[in-house]
This record gives sequence, C-alpha cells and structure tokens, in this order.
Amino acid sequence: MERTKINIYGASGHGKVIFDVLRSQDLEIHAIFDDNPEVKEFLNYTVIHKPKGDALRLPTVFAIGDNKIREKVTNKFQGIIADAVFHRSAVVSAISNLGEGTVIMPNAVVNAGTRIGKHCIVNSGAVVEHDVELGDFVHVAPNTAITGNVKIGEGTQIGAGASIVPGITIGKWVSIGAGAVIIKDIPDYAIVVGNPGKIIKYSNE
Repeated sequence: MERTKINIYGASGHGKVIFDVLRSQDLEIHAIFDDNPEVKEFLNYTVIHKPKGDALRLPTVFAIGDNKIREKVTNKFQGIIADAVFHRSAVVSAISNLGEGTVIMPNAVVNAGTRIGKHCIVNSGAVVEHDVELGDFVHVAPNTAITGNVKIGEGTQIGAGASIVPGITIGKWVSIGAGAVIIKDIPDYAIVVGNPGKIIKYSNE
C-alpha cells in the first residue's frame, strides 16, 4: 500500500521534529521547502525555494516555530495545507478538535473537549487539559501545563514549563515566559513572567 506523501515547509531545527512526527505516522516526506536561498540541503533532501507544480498538489505542514512568521508564510502559501498531525506517542482525545496545519509533538497530551485552531504547535510533553480553546497560531512550549477551561487567543506564545490554572482567559499575541504561573486573566499583547505571573510590558502590536 502506497504511503501518503506530505511536504514540510521549513528547513530548521523545528523542521527536524516535524520530520519525526510525520515519520512516526508512516507518512512519506515528499519535499522540503524553505525561503532561505542559502539553505541547499536538509535531512538529505534538496531544499526547494520556490515550490510549484506537482509539489503544491500535495499537503504541506509548516515547520516554523515563530508564530508571526508562521502566520505570514501560511497566509501567502498557494498550495494545499495539511490536516493536523500528531506524533504516535502523543495522546489526543477523539473528542478534541484540531485545526488544519496544527502539530502535536511527542508525548504531548490533548484531552477531551479541547478545540485547537489552525497552525498551532503543542510541543513535546505539554499537557492541554479538557475544554481548552487555543486560537490560531498559538505555540505551547515543552512541558507546559494548561489546565481545564482555559482560553488562549491567536498568536500567543506559552513558554516552556509554564502553568495556567483552570478557567483563565489569555488574550491574543501574548508572550508568557518560561516557568510562569498564570493565576489571573491576561489582556492582549501582554508580556508576562514570574510566579505568580506579572505583566512587565506590552508588545508594539
């Protein structure tokens, strides 16, 4: 039986993890795309800088860790975007909902009733509990714990090892520092660090 073919957009360290995610599901990597003309080869594949033709007729998953860049690249992409993919070791509830382009990394957990938007990253070992809502382009870093009924807006970055208590609402394009503990709602564009989490400034958005 022929394996399903898929492309990766992004020849970087994040792309290596995506490569393993796809291979764990027995998907065949067809081509690697990247905008940087100086990157010629990646994981023994010749990198394509201007994808066209047959390559664009196959689904593509985006291996770009930066949320803003991932949004920019996916918005201009003319090909087919892959459905959500997850590593074989991840635990993903059958009654969760994952948007297109979203990737769930090794040993991550996505529990029941959770809704995850488009092009999100739930990184290695992260736990996203029941009835959580993640907007598009959210990145949940490794070993983060997002407890039940939390809502997180578009483009927000949750740092490694951060913890978010139940029922919290976090706005869009927020940056939560590594190890932060979030015990109250956070407005749009805030930058938050510490335990308990404190807003130290706002981004320029």
